[in-house]
Amino acid sequence: MGNAFAQLKWPRHSYVVSTKLYWGLHDDVNMRRTLNRKYLMQAIEGSLERFGLDFVDIVFCHRSDPETPIEETAWAMSDIVSSGKALYWGTSEWAADEVRAAWEISERHHLHRPVVEQPQYNLLWREKVEHEYSRLYEDLGLGLTTWSPLGSGILTGKYLDGVPQDSRASLAGYEWLRGILTDPKNTEKVRALKGISDGLGCSLAQMSLAWCVKNPHVSTVITGASRPEQVEENMKAIDFVDLLDDPVMKRIDEITR
Repeated sequence: MGNAFAQLKWPRHSYVVSTKLYWGLHDDVNMRRTLNRKYLMQAIEGSLERFGLDFVDIVFCHRSDPETPIEETAWAMSDIVSSGKALYWGTSEWAADEVRAAWEISERHHLHRPVVEQPQYNLLWREKVEHEYSRLYEDLGLGLTTWSPLGSGILTGKYLDGVPQDSRASLAGYEWLRGILTDPKNTEKVRALKGISDGLGCSLAQMSLAWCVKNPHVSTVITGASRPEQVEENMKAIDFVDLLDDPVMKRIDEITR
C-alpha cells in the first residue's frame, strides 16, 4: 500500500486509511498477540513507515487482550491519537462489555474515547451487531465498520452446487470454511435469499451488501475482491439499498433469523 500511495500521489485529504494492531510482526516478548503499551507504540510507528504516511485516519485494536489491562490499552491508544499519528481509535471483535469498559475508562480520565467497532456482520451472522451491541449505539454513539458482508463468499451464491476447484475454499487448510459453505442449513437460506435478489434485479452479493449498508448503525462495509470487475459490481450495491423496503426486509428476516 505504501508503494501504491507513493505512485498514485493522491492528495492525503482524498482518502481514508485505517490500520489494525494486535498480531505483531516480531517474536520477541510482548510483541505478538498483545495490546500492551510497548507493542502499540512501536506498532503504530511501523505501520506509518510501511504506509509512508504521517498519520492514519483510524487505528483499530484488532481483538481484545485479556493479558493487558484495558486501562493500559486505552491510555496508549489515546496517546497515539494525541500525538497526531492517528485521528481516531476503535476496537475490532471486542465484546460489548470490553468496548464499554474502554469507553468509560477513557471518559473518566479525559482520554480520546474509542469511536468505532469492527465486527463481522452479514445476513447469516447478525447476533453481535443486532443484539450484543444494541445498547452501545445510543449510550456511546458507537459506529461500525463491518467485515465479511458476503460471509466468506457463501452470499455470492457460487457455492450452492458445491465448492469450485478454483476457489479458496478448495485449498488445503480451509476445511473449516468448506464446512460452513456447504452446510445444508446455510445452503437452504442462500437459495431462498437468491430468489429475493433475482426478483429485485440484482445479484445476491449486491443485495447482501445493500442489506448491510441499510443498517443505520453501520458506518461503512469492508469488501474484498480478487478482480477489478468484482469491485465495480460490489459498488453497484448502493443502487439497490432503496429497493430493500419493509416488505423485502421482512422476507429477508424470515429467512435468516
